[in-house]
This record gives sequence, structure tokens and C-alpha cells, in this order.
Amino acid sequence: MSLYKFKSRACADLIMLEPNGRQLLTILGKEDAASLRQGILLPEHMPAAARALRAAIAHEEAQRAQQIEEAQAAGQPAPRFDGVSLRQRCTPFLDMLARAQAEEKEIVWGV
Repeated sequence: MSLYKFKSRACADLIMLEPNGRQLLTILGKEDAASLRQGILLPEHMPAAARALRAAIAHEEAQRAQQIEEAQAAGQPAPRFDGVSLRQRCTPFLDMLARAQAEEKEIVWGV
């Protein structure tokens, strides 16, 4: 299985499995093949990236809560979700974003 390695001079490298890295990049609007293969996130774009990730996390959590409520209302057991939530997957990247932005360093991948 392929990996994504996100690098910044502000902190340690962050390694993700390919499906998880692709999901994160898609949330950030990096959907074309070239952007998925390699890219750069500049400090001035990091606040918008953090907002997009937080919005996606909130959306997933709201969907899960709704599914649980619907199951309870129907007298059914709560649905089972993936073992790792989007919040858990994105937290290390959000930390990297905060550090890189604070030090005005870019984040790169695929280079």
C-alpha cells in the first residue's frame, strides 16, 4: 500500500496511508491527479485549509450523531462506524498546519 509523506521545516514528517492522505487532500481541494501526486501548501493558505478540515470533521460527526438518533428512534442498535474517525485522522495534520503557519513554513508532499 502506498503512503503519503507530508513534510515541513516546522515539525516532524507526517506519514499517512494513501487512502487517508488522499481523503485529506480532497478535503483541501487538491483533487486533480497532479495535486494528489505532489504539492505545496503555503502558510497563507493554511487558515482556509484548517477551516475546511474542521468543517469536514463537524459534518462527519453530525452525520454519525444523526444515524445514531435514527437507529435509537427505530429501536435498533447504534450503527458501527470505522474504527478511526476523521477527527482522529486529521488531528496530526491540523497540528502540523498550526506549527507550520506559526513558523511561516510550507507543507509539501510527494517531493
